[in-house]
Amino acid sequence: MSIAGGVYKALWRGKEIGCDTIQIFTKNANQWQAKPFIPEDIEAFHKARGETGIWPIVAHDSYLINLASPDKGLYERSLEALWEELQRAQALGLPYLVMHPGSHMGEGEEGGFYQIARGINLLHQRGMDVMVLLETTAGQGSNLGYRFEHFAKIIEMIEEDKKVGVCFDTCHVFAAGYDISTPEGYEATFEEFNRIIGLDRLKVVHLNDSKAASGTRIDRHEHIGQGHLGLGPFRRLLQDPHLATLPFILETPKGKDPQGEDWDAVNLRVLKELL
Repeated sequence: MSIAGGVYKALWRGKEIGCDTIQIFTKNANQWQAKPFIPEDIEAFHKARGETGIWPIVAHDSYLINLASPDKGLYERSLEALWEELQRAQALGLPYLVMHPGSHMGEGEEGGFYQIARGINLLHQRGMDVMVLLETTAGQGSNLGYRFEHFAKIIEMIEEDKKVGVCFDTCHVFAAGYDISTPEGYEATFEEFNRIIGLDRLKVVHLNDSKAASGTRIDRHEHIGQGHLGLGPFRRLLQDPHLATLPFILETPKGKDPQGEDWDAVNLRVLKELL
């Protein structure tokens, strides 16, 4: 949900279309700098949270941040930007900050895993209650996070590993080659996730259909039921007792459908019917 006009407005935008939970950027996702929150911002946000009843509220970090970068300057800048993101999420009382693991820029995956873990360790040493959630990715280019083993390797190097979780994105996982579109593929994927990472690490699910086929490693989100995934996996996710307490977040394309209805409201209705 957009925070245009004030971060608290995201909650009312979510409420208007029937959301129980929302995700926000606490600042412009394509800029490094952000105007600090003033007490009035935080007060208005907490007031809106109480009045709307929306919870949990999840933050997503800036797309510019790359903790896997081999470039020292970009790495240091990413580290400080992530620290600022964590502080902003904490100021709003949010439980989670979702981040893409990052891109190794051609320097190799193992080095990228080390860089990510090192950065998170350094930030943990500064002290923070917000849990970092590493998001599964489609694996475009040199992006890390397209195999469950990547998360296991990163988490293994994190000293305070209980402060780190995983965000499961349906489009990304499918595009990465985990074919959750069939009942057998769905079951196999979550068995593998549990064996390699542990279901207890899974804290948030992003629900997105995929414009691209499984295994293409192309990250293109589609409206629910209108891509290569179809409705089946979303029904299974929503009816899975192991995931019943988790927040499910839509990141489908914005805009209006051919009838002029808000696409978020349309996708949300489709999902609620699958419950």
